[in-house]
Amino acid sequence: MKKITKLVALAAISTMILPVLAGCGSKAPTQEAPIKVAVAAPQTGDYAEYGTGFKNAVNLMAEEWNAKGGVLGRKIEVVVYDDKNNGEEAATIAEKIASDKSISAVIGHFASGVAMAATPKYQETGIVNISPSASHADFTKEGNFIFRNNTVISIESKAAVEIALNTLGKKKIGVLSVKTDWGTNTAGIVKKLIAELGGELVDHQEIVDGTVDFSPNISQLNSAGAEVVIVAAMYNTLAPLATQYKAVNKDIQFVGFSNAYSQQLIELAKENAEGIHFPAQFFSGSTKPEVSKFVEAYKAKYGSNPSSLTAQAYDSMGIILTAIQNAKSTDRAKIRDEVEKIQYSGVTGATKFNENRDSVRPFTVVKIEGGKFVEVK
Repeated sequence: MKKITKLVALAAISTMILPVLAGCGSKAPTQEAPIKVAVAAPQTGDYAEYGTGFKNAVNLMAEEWNAKGGVLGRKIEVVVYDDKNNGEEAATIAEKIASDKSISAVIGHFASGVAMAATPKYQETGIVNISPSASHADFTKEGNFIFRNNTVISIESKAAVEIALNTLGKKKIGVLSVKTDWGTNTAGIVKKLIAELGGELVDHQEIVDGTVDFSPNISQLNSAGAEVVIVAAMYNTLAPLATQYKAVNKDIQFVGFSNAYSQQLIELAKENAEGIHFPAQFFSGSTKPEVSKFVEAYKAKYGSNPSSLTAQAYDSMGIILTAIQNAKSTDRAKIRDEVEKIQYSGVTGATKFNENRDSVRPFTVVKIEGGKFVEVK
């Protein structure tokens, strides 16, 4: 009887010890997989500055959230794709992103035409796509998963014309545009608005992207009596245009768009950048605490001030992460629902999306003065 009792006791002890020993030999529990957000934008080529800005801003926002524990208790990981600002490349990347179920949303692309080559796949597979820069009116028409954290070009064009007429007090307006879908569309809107708002269109010049010699265009605009030129092109066009034009007419004024509102413009045009005006939804010199904090963090990490489009990429990431947090899920459809109804307070101001999934925010008028961007009061 004693032997039986001892055997039962030993068996009981063994059942308690074995799990402990097994636990000592097992691996620690693995963490949940990170929540992934894709950035698709040019990382190489002529427009790499914009894509790099998107990448930097999104990474900065991810790092800030990760420092506070991530989202839904999981680390955030940014997956970067280089679309080379090319439509075919963007469509291929969209296939990869859409088919990777570990990716919850995508921020990008940069140029409207490139972005619109990718949106059909994002819409078809139901993944949220927020572009911080696409301004073509048709961008969000692809479907309800496509969002624009930028202004529709018709609204920005009106702001540009109002700067020419009201801020600068000029009536005789010339237009120079780049021969792209965006440039041609923008020029058409600007010309119509000039007439509607009481200005006089004196001439319109079109150039191909990469133009170096603007003398024929300057001659035509100057002969037509242009007092101000609204330039529907990026900084790599506006900088040499301003330099060459001011050698002929030092009094000429320019109004650019947000895609030319870049430190690179000042570096390329130098003193000839003085006085160029822009409608902008973000001003890095703002004294608002949230803006100052972002600018200081960005500059400390990347060595330069963020542009308006970079700030919009930063807020786009904040919108997506807040939507995931509110949805309590990485389900793509649930994220979409939360993005649609979000009211997000970010560095570019209070953002909400209208019925067309376009962000609604006011403009700030900015100009270059003393080699830096300043707000026009």
